[in-house]
Amino acid sequence: MTTFGELQLSPSVTQALSNMGFEEPTPIQAMTIPLALEGKDLIGRAQTGTGKTAAYGIPLVEHCLMEEEFVQGVVITPTRELAMQVAEELNRIGQFKNIRSLPIYGGQEIDRQIKSLKNRPQIIVGTPGRLMDHLRRRTIRLQQVKVVVLDEADEMLNMGFKEDIESILEQMPSERQNLLFSATMPFHIQRIASQFMHQPEVIHINPREVTVANIDQHYVEVAERQKLDVICRLLDMQNPDAAIVFSRTKRRVDEISEALSKRGYLAEGIHGDLSQNSRDTVMRKFKAGSIDVLVATDVAGRGLDITGVSHIYNFDIPQDPESYVHRIGRTGRAGEKGMAVTFVTPRELGHLRSIEMHTRHAITRKPVPTVNEVLIGLQRVAVDNLLDVLEKGEAHQYKNLAESLLEDHDSVSLLSAALKMLTRVPDHNTHVELSSAPPIAIKNPSERRTRKNPTPRRSNQGDTGKTGRKART
Repeated sequence: MTTFGELQLSPSVTQALSNMGFEEPTPIQAMTIPLALEGKDLIGRAQTGTGKTAAYGIPLVEHCLMEEEFVQGVVITPTRELAMQVAEELNRIGQFKNIRSLPIYGGQEIDRQIKSLKNRPQIIVGTPGRLMDHLRRRTIRLQQVKVVVLDEADEMLNMGFKEDIESILEQMPSERQNLLFSATMPFHIQRIASQFMHQPEVIHINPREVTVANIDQHYVEVAERQKLDVICRLLDMQNPDAAIVFSRTKRRVDEISEALSKRGYLAEGIHGDLSQNSRDTVMRKFKAGSIDVLVATDVAGRGLDITGVSHIYNFDIPQDPESYVHRIGRTGRAGEKGMAVTFVTPRELGHLRSIEMHTRHAITRKPVPTVNEVLIGLQRVAVDNLLDVLEKGEAHQYKNLAESLLEDHDSVSLLSAALKMLTRVPDHNTHVELSSAPPIAIKNPSERRTRKNPTPRRSNQGDTGKTGRKART
């Protein structure tokens, strides 16, 4: 097994990686870093959760020089959340080399970003739309860029940013290093690679090997009108430490999170229509554990790098197998076990089979939990809470009271009453009408392969299900 010590990194970067807790490189890091350090162009096919940010971030920081006070590296990402997370990780990698990274994204005041740019960061991490704004204002200049990274390139093209990306790349020196990372390699990714890259090396990490091993995958066949009741039963029975519920549209995210909140769950939603401050607040609460359930669209969920997510619930089945892999990749990280449950209507069973074929992994059918199974699950939670208080030694101040109660009542009756009080009574009666989500139409793979030069629609379809409007970043 390759170690970071064998990659001949600078002492400052090695120290940063040690402080970050990195012990040995992931497969994508071990394959990417040596080639990138040599200055070669690379195409990396890898999913979220494989360690690809460090795979390009380590050589990017190594190529930058502290004394050169101009933009030397640019990372282009599809979403503001990913831009912030990438910049944060690059700053940690570059902390002892004094290499600074600045996130640039829509939703934040541009004057604030212009002020931050005066501190002359060596690396810019930005979304295409906001990068274009700065280029038009001439507040960012790319004439001396050494390295450019396209992160989640397929997602950026799906969101309609092809022209923006091409315009940004055209304003950089032709003599530069290009690193492109994408979960899939559709025609337009190949076209950008042939247009802007120089004999790129291709690195492919099999998503089936990195996202499935630690994740128990199940599906529940359920009618659309029953989904809300079923997810409440699952939450009661499985008691996840932290869960993400994925839905197809922003409107349904709002409806589901509101319905779960009314039924007593600590849930909030996140999607592209929320202000940046609102999205940041929701994410802080989720990471801090003050909310247990995060409801999200694919676009808002893309790029979320959160540890400790125990359960993924696909309230609506993903549009395509790649989205499925991205969704469930939010759990089962860092060697931890995870669970992914997908709701499938009877008409969507064929679409589920295509996901199984893509991942080469059978998704186990589970029945809808019964009321009795839910009650047993809630009772188990009550017992766990009781034992947790006992183990922490937090009950000593109640000892005298307990002894006095035992003089008049037997211990089994008292404990039974305590467990009854601790067992949460599920509220599944609050009625919320969800907007419709038509079943996914099964696509014919042979038709997809024979299409010539398809033109992507400039839309944010992944977030809203609508077309004709460019996604805001």
